[in-house]
Amino acid sequence: MTSIKLRIFVALLVFQMFGATSIRAQVMVDDAWVRATVRGQQATGAFMRISTKKDVKLVEARTPNAGFVEVHQMLLEQGVMSMRPVKGLLIPAGEPVEFKSGGYHLMLMDLKKPVRAGFEVQLTLVFESNDGKRESIYVHAPIANTSPHAKK
Repeated sequence: MTSIKLRIFVALLVFQMFGATSIRAQVMVDDAWVRATVRGQQATGAFMRISTKKDVKLVEARTPNAGFVEVHQMLLEQGVMSMRPVKGLLIPAGEPVEFKSGGYHLMLMDLKKPVRAGFEVQLTLVFESNDGKRESIYVHAPIANTSPHAKK
């Protein structure tokens, strides 16, 4: 590789890694985990904390372990707990959003096989910035019977 080609290649790599339009460095996913299933169970939940330095929307989630994934929210209305899908969940800058039992969570539905404790699920989370640019974040979430991050 000639010196000029090498400089262009390095410049493109640096721009790709640190480009101003990238939201990858802005979004952090912590404490991700997936609840283990029991025999015959066709759905389970994924939980995590998502924080960001700029407002973004979580617009899609997917995994090879399930037919489809939806963001859900648990709501208590007139004494009745209900679960509803949420489209385009806003993750406000500087305000982490907790995905936990009884609140927001990912529902992995139409599971292709049981998810067992001790393994992990690979999740792809797709975020959209205010200017419409989308970027995927890849998460490796351990499978457990209860939160491995719970304070003991």
